[in-house]
Amino acid sequence: MTLLVIAICGIAIVADGYDVVIYGAVIPSLLHEHGWGLTPAGAGLIGSFALIGMLIGATTVGTLTDILGRRKMLIGCLTWFSVMTGLCAIATSPEVFGLFRFLAGLGLGGVLPTASALSGEYSHPKQRNLVFAIIFSGFPVGGIIAALTGMSVIPRFGWQAMFLLALLPLVLIVPVALKFLPESIVFLRAKGRHAEAEKAARRWNIALGDPQEQAPASTKSPAGTGSDSMSPVRALLSRNYVMATLCFLAMSCLCLFMIYGYNTWLPEIMRRAGYSSGSALGFLLMFNLGAVVGQLLISLAADRLGSKPIIVTTYLLASVAVILLSLRLPTAVLYAAVALGGVGAMGTQTFILAYVSKYYPVRMGATALGWTLGFGRIGSMLAPPLLGLIIGAGLALKWNFYALAAPGILGAALIGLVPRTPGEEAPVGRSRAEETVRSLPEPT
Repeated sequence: MTLLVIAICGIAIVADGYDVVIYGAVIPSLLHEHGWGLTPAGAGLIGSFALIGMLIGATTVGTLTDILGRRKMLIGCLTWFSVMTGLCAIATSPEVFGLFRFLAGLGLGGVLPTASALSGEYSHPKQRNLVFAIIFSGFPVGGIIAALTGMSVIPRFGWQAMFLLALLPLVLIVPVALKFLPESIVFLRAKGRHAEAEKAARRWNIALGDPQEQAPASTKSPAGTGSDSMSPVRALLSRNYVMATLCFLAMSCLCLFMIYGYNTWLPEIMRRAGYSSGSALGFLLMFNLGAVVGQLLISLAADRLGSKPIIVTTYLLASVAVILLSLRLPTAVLYAAVALGGVGAMGTQTFILAYVSKYYPVRMGATALGWTLGFGRIGSMLAPPLLGLIIGAGLALKWNFYALAAPGILGAALIGLVPRTPGEEAPVGRSRAEETVRSLPEPT
């Protein structure tokens, strides 16, 4: 039955992915919309409006889920962003369009951390990388749907139809979630609703652990630190977790810069490189298709090798792939490079979030994921306007790719700074490589 929870969360993320990637698909149309007078820099700025909303939504909703409940917040966020995105279709000016995108972003920002927290709780710790890869493959699946839909819908019905289709989650997903999606067992127990928690645990075949923590032993605070009694936000910035928290926030920021840079501007960049609109959307399709297939395959190795070496590999893969795009290569090779870029960029974010979910106690889970994604939105906010300025300034296209490659190199360096989980001592006499593997959180 836990598969149903994971399925609902995964489908919610598909809707999230469609809603985010849709903007990259319609930018070429918006730049030629009669009476709007949009420039690349202006389109990049509008692209940031939704991301500002997502920053607010992720940090706010991610924290509220630990207070009000994860089920309620996920359903509320799905409903809100579906309605606000649908309203974009009736926008009569860039200003109104940007307002609706900002409001949609408030709901969008809450979907990922909430769905992540629920999926992590209802999955076995030893399979969490695989579970996260499955549900987060929903994001590029949404991107694939957006790219394929854009190829057929925009030429026939205009860009507005793309936003009307975003109302489907309100009809298809929300009713299913209302009927079948359970509340977090950890949340129920934290609120003293033990009878409900035990009933849910029996129904969903979840083993009940320590009601105070219910977390891996390696993530519990050492005796005397007092972080167990802190609020989730204070605990994230406490002495035991502050270094890891700062690293995770920065890594997510760098990774989302790459993801949103790709998804927002790749079709327009390739169109300016001489490809037709359909072919340019094909690059966006390959980016997300590569992300789906690649991260599912890599997740099998991640559960065996650990998070750190996998994250380094995917970060560097994303950087190498985007550098290849700056070279004059055959089209088939460029498509392959874009697919590898999807594997690297999307895969990195998936495994960062899986690592975060294992690193912190369950009681801090939604807050940790919300803050990681929320701070990461700074990177996603910077990518559209920065690349828009580069395009608008008439600089060579290769500078767009260099701007996307640099974050991958920086992120690969940052992962090495993440310390061991609190209370875990370094083994004696082990090599540096062995200690790196051993330093990863071990589920109990």
